Amino acid sequence: MGMKIGVIQASSQKEKNSIIFESVTKTAKTLGHEVVNFGVFDDSLQQFSYIEIAICVSLLLSSRAVDFIVTGCSSGQGMMLACNSLPGVLCGYVPTPQDAFLFGRINNGNAVSLPLGLNWGWLGEINLQCTLNKLFDGPFGEGYPVDDAERKRHDTKLLKQMNQTVKKTWADIIDGVDKELLKKALSNRIVYDYIMFNSAIEEIKNMMRSHR
Repeated sequence: MGMKIGVIQASSQKEKNSIIFESVTKTAKTLGHEVVNFGVFDDSLQQFSYIEIAICVSLLLSSRAVDFIVTGCSSGQGMMLACNSLPGVLCGYVPTPQDAFLFGRINNGNAVSLPLGLNWGWLGEINLQCTLNKLFDGPFGEGYPVDDAERKRHDTKLLKQMNQTVKKTWADIIDGVDKELLKKALSNRIVYDYIMFNSAIEEIKNMMRSHR
């Protein structure tokens, strides 16, 4: 069964949005996945920091409007850290095809963060395409290497259980989140409208409506 994959990145690298979307589409559509582009688009006048985009990532995944997110910022590190501090996200940092392959086969998370400025250089789009190709190269969570796959799957299950145990839900944290930060993230009309039309999680949608 195909996934619904969202593409979204911080404004600092908005000129890379079309490259990311085209690269994800090239790989994912051949595998039966649907790809949705949430920007930030190159011609967008509204600016979003990596923290604001991480909130959007968390809401998209927590609402189950999408199954997986490909994101990034200049270094990729800030976005990964911000995403992993929020509900419903298990995000890997994948600067190389090797990292992407191992994340998909072993860690089986629901988001990846790419370095879109650091070490990009000449032919950076080639490394990006190869990285995405290896990310989706086979079923997620099957374990690697083959001889150690069962233990890897067991460890990943424990990691996910721990991630869910120690993280609070949006209902738990909403009153403590900076109001201006949340309002700015919810001003992303593309993300907001998509969740409203595609999520069946009424608790998340009601929370978003009341804090917009």
